[in-house]
Formats: sequence, structure tokens, C-alpha cells
Amino acid sequence: MSYRRYLIGRDVLLDGRTDKGTAFSIEERQALRIHGLLPPSIASPELQVERFMENLRNLPDDLSRYIALLSLQDRNETLFYRVVMEHTQETMPLVYTPTVGLACQKYGLIFAKPKGLFVSIHDKGHIYDVLSNWPEHDIRAIVVTDGERILGLGDLGCNGMGIPVGKLSLYTGLAGVAPEYCLPLMLDVGTNNKTLLNDKYYLGLRQNRVTGKEYDDFIDEFMQAASKRFGHQCLIQFEDFANHNAFRLLAKYRDQYCTFNDDIQGTASVAVAGILSSIRITQRSLSDNIFLFYGAGEASIGMSDLLVIAMEREGLSLEDARKKIFLVDSKGLVVKNRPTGGLNEEKKRYAHELESIIQLSDIVDAIKPTFLIDLSLSVLPNMLMSIIWPLSIPSPTIWINLLNQINIQPLSNPTSKAECTAQEAYEATNGKCVFASGSPFPNVEYQGKTYIPGQGNNSYIFPGVGLAVVICRIRHIPEELFYIAAKTLSDLVTEEDLAIGLVYPSLEKIHDVSRSIAVSLAEYAYEHNLAALYPKPDNLDQFIKSNQYTANYQDVLPSKWDWPKLN
Repeated sequence: MSYRRYLIGRDVLLDGRTDKGTAFSIEERQALRIHGLLPPSIASPELQVERFMENLRNLPDDLSRYIALLSLQDRNETLFYRVVMEHTQETMPLVYTPTVGLACQKYGLIFAKPKGLFVSIHDKGHIYDVLSNWPEHDIRAIVVTDGERILGLGDLGCNGMGIPVGKLSLYTGLAGVAPEYCLPLMLDVGTNNKTLLNDKYYLGLRQNRVTGKEYDDFIDEFMQAASKRFGHQCLIQFEDFANHNAFRLLAKYRDQYCTFNDDIQGTASVAVAGILSSIRITQRSLSDNIFLFYGAGEASIGMSDLLVIAMEREGLSLEDARKKIFLVDSKGLVVKNRPTGGLNEEKKRYAHELESIIQLSDIVDAIKPTFLIDLSLSVLPNMLMSIIWPLSIPSPTIWINLLNQINIQPLSNPTSKAECTAQEAYEATNGKCVFASGSPFPNVEYQGKTYIPGQGNNSYIFPGVGLAVVICRIRHIPEELFYIAAKTLSDLVTEEDLAIGLVYPSLEKIHDVSRSIAVSLAEYAYEHNLAALYPKPDNLDQFIKSNQYTANYQDVLPSKWDWPKLN
């Protein structure tokens, strides 16, 4: 990826996209008039990475490391991404979950330099003007939040800006989407978090959230303005919107714009990938299973919809596929004509002609599921053992296969919100479980054996989706793309991975995983006339690879060429 901006003097060192720190050559220092503004020693990029990592590891806590990484991103963007790419397993938990959750909670206190755009409800009528203030013109990916449901932490208002910043850092660090194409964006409509409203360091609007028609009109104007400013093919990823807005906004915009909701579709895709991998162990087809969801929010509905697509691929009709899926919410089993009501349009798709049942143990007896998928966050980890042997009460796991293999997937973020730890899972199952979590856990020593917890984070999915959209200019993102992403991710799990209990590839391979997903999605997009980039490249893998961002320093000197001697 070539990106050149020509600056001179101290401005070169103050621009994070052009600064190389001590890696500037003598020729560059003299030509750019920065000679003497740096120590005389010239460092290689490798030495710069080594120096930074040594300093990072010596910091006292993860929040300090997060601040150090973002500071590096500000002053030397290329070095920041080189650090992330070369030390992914070590830095990803710092750049994103779990540390980003704490960073959002402390956002007002640790704020140093703004990243991204802040559009408030008071900008209504002038959103295009605000977007026009962004200095980059070729924006191809926006991650946007209104801060109402940040991870598992609730309404953090303007503090939620850390999420779009972190997500887009992974677009680049994990998939190679050029950072100049990316825009983190906060839609500030207020917050109902009284603690924040009374916090002197809070940086957002000090008012309760705007709702109803005023909110909807604001979102409408933003979508129209973003499309006008950056083009209709600009990807808009919705992130951490509350349930009551997430579904309806996705339904409203998905066919009008290039958009998806990571909490609904990204979570569903990574979870279904794990299920597809786990059934390779049990050697049963997907449609031979019965899925019971304990919880009926964004993630449950998203997973259900994607499982239906997967079972349709196996030959089931839409109606028969939905018959394999059952939901439980706060009012009990989701059934038609339920006396207690509480059925929205999403739940109605999975409402069956059954009697109303309240207790989960009774529901399990009636349904006899092969997978219990728990997204309720309502049960303490010490109940894990009594769930597995035997299944009798709600589990603290994301899913448990009730056949021969126990699969425990606490996907909630950050780590403090995980349904159980890796240690608790291995101890509760005598080491006989397949474990993968949303946030990272350390290796576990149990009964003389070392267990390596897998990580089923959305970061396996959304960077690859973003890469495909940005490079091949995909116009719309149908649900089928998330099934393809899930299937591609699962297919990359080797037999050796399965043998040691992993249902996702190693994070060390995530850069290749992202490109593989992007290639699969691009193939589908061209087959279904969704890609706007023409002609179709002969070799999509090579084409996408050649257009990925690499964290190598660019030539910052103006181009030179020979001229003949003139009279």
C-alpha cells in the first residue's frame, strides 16, 4: 500500500503517518531538514520494535500498556502496526479486549489526543459538515457506536469511542486494511449512566439519551451524510448498540448501504465456526442436532439465523431448520401465544407450537437438546459442575454439547464478564472439555497436563470481512457472507488443532486467516454481482495480498528524475 505525504522540517516528526523516529536515514534527515532534531544513531525497524516491546513489558499494568500503545500509534503509526503484527498474541489483548473495556471506563481520565470523529445530536442538520472536517478523503471503512452497550459494561456514552478505535486497529493489524481508509466514529446522543453524568472528567454530552423519532432521524442523517461524503460503498460497521436499536437498524439499512452489525453477525459467525469445528469431533451433521439458546438477545438471534443458513446448506428447508432451534428468555421458553408475551419479531421466528415452560431443567427435559447455548450471563461459575454432570440448571457457558464432547465457550467480553474461566472449565470437566473464550486466558496446569485455551473472538471474523469489502468494493453484505466466513474459519482448523481441543486456528495464524476469509467472501461477491471492482482479478488471493497494508516505512522524499542538460 503506497501512501505518501510530503512535509518538511519538524512537521515530519509531528505527523504520525510520516514519522520514522530514529529510523530516518542521513539522506532523509538532511533533505527533510530534520537533521539535528534526532539523535545521530540510526535504528533499524527491528531494533525499534525490540526497544518498544522491552519498555512495554516493564510497565506496571495493562492500562499503562494500552496508553503506551496508543501513544505510539499517534507518533509513529507504522511502528505501531509493526508491533501489533509481529507480536499479535501479546498486544491484541492490550489494543482490544479485555484491556479496552477498562480503557473505555477510564476514557475521560486517560484522554490525551482525539482519534476519530465525534458527531453529537446537536450537530443534527450539519452532519455532512462534520464529516467533511475529517482530513482523509478516501475513507472505506467506518466503525460507529452510540456507546449504549459497550461490551458487557453497559451504557458508557462517549467513553465508548475506545471500541471503534480498537476495532479499526485490528482491521489494519490483523487483516492489513490500510489505516488511512479507516474512520472511528462516535454518535453522541447522551448517556443514561448517572455516574458518568456526574464525573467531572466525562467528555461526552451531559444529558440523558435521545430516543424515538429524534434518534432515528439523527441516524438516518448520519447514514446519508456518510454515503454522500465517502461514497455508497463505504463500509459502516455498527458496534455496541443496545439490543432495541441494533436489530431494527440492521434490518433498516442492510439493503440500502454497505453495513453490518458485529455484535449480531460477527459474534454469530465466530460462534457458528466453533460449532462447525466441534461437530467434526462428534461426526454428526449440523442438522442432526437440537440447539437450545438460554438467552434471546442479539448474539442468540444472530447465531440462530446463521445456523439456519448452515442447515439450509445441508438440505433442510427454512421451516425445518428453524424447528431445530429453541430460545429461552426471561419469561421462559419462547413459544407461540405465550401467556406472558414478550415476543418481538426476531423471537417470533423461533416461537414453536408448544406449551409455555419456565424452568430450564423442565425445558431441557422437553426439548432434549444436543447443544445448550447460554448467553444469559446470569449464573455463577461455581455452578458449572452441576450443569455438566448432570445438566439440571442454567450453565455459565456459551455452549455445551451434550453428546460425548463438552464444549465450553465463554465468549462475553471483557474478561471480567466471561461466564467462567479456563481454570474453572478444565477443573469442572476433569480436563475433558473443548474451551474457547472471547477474551484471552492463560494456559492451565491441571493434573500434570498443560491445557491451551482457545480464543473464539470476533477478531477472527470482522477484519477479514472488512478486508474483502474494502479491496473488492463489495456493495452490500448479505447474511450468507457470514456463513461463508464461519465455514472458512472452521475449515482452517486442522486435525492437529482438534486433537488438542482447539476449535479455532491459533492466533499466530490470524493474518492468514483474515486473508483466507476475504478471498472466500470476494469469490462469493463476484459470483453474485456484489463486487464493484472490475474486472475481477485473475487471482484473488494474490490481488488481495498485494493490496494489504504492510507496516514498512514509506519513502518520504519527493520523487526525483533525470533531465537533459538545457542550453
